[in-house]
Amino acid sequence: MKMITAIIQTHKLDDVRESLNEVGIMGMTVTEAKGFGRTKGHTEIYRGAEYQINYIPKFKIELVVEDSIEEKVIETISKTAKTGKIGDGKIFVWDIETAIRIRTGETDEQAL
Repeated sequence: MKMITAIIQTHKLDDVRESLNEVGIMGMTVTEAKGFGRTKGHTEIYRGAEYQINYIPKFKIELVVEDSIEEKVIETISKTAKTGKIGDGKIFVWDIETAIRIRTGETDEQAL
């Protein structure tokens, strides 16, 4: 099993969710996040005053998938979240040793 974490732009969340649903992903965890990368934030003007925005709002999507669909999920997120502009986000993948469904006690792939 693989844990896939994707940091994406906020306006892309619904598109990514719908695309993942089409490839069979029925659940995910979404967290509001703030951060910065190479852009180091940006400047905005509000009511005539200039403000430095150091942390850009993003969404962090986390899901655990079977090894057999890992590449399809990564491809789907990449294609759907991409705008071609700086700040599109990142995807991280790592191995999951065990998953347990608390309600039933099912483990590993059956728990997904």
